[in-house]
Amino acid sequence: MAKILYFLTLVDKVGSSSEEVALPESVADLCALLEWLRARGGNWENALKEDTVQVTVNRQFAVVDTAVNDKMEIAIVPACLK
Repeated sequence: MAKILYFLTLVDKVGSSSEEVALPESVADLCALLEWLRARGGNWENALKEDTVQVTVNRQFAVVDTAVNDKMEIAIVPACLK
């Protein structure tokens, strides 16, 4: 199971600081993961809007086409405001 961690304001927006999930076969990269999470609707859709979050995979910042699987730790943090 993949471990997904949420930080800062995302904890309040999604109602959790972490979860362990079995990723569906359709989730092969970070882009698909974020789409899958947003499909939960409500706060998920708003909290994880494109360009509003940064993601790490196994504690390394990653880009949207980074591959993901059930053995990874994925952290999602709000993007820095410029």
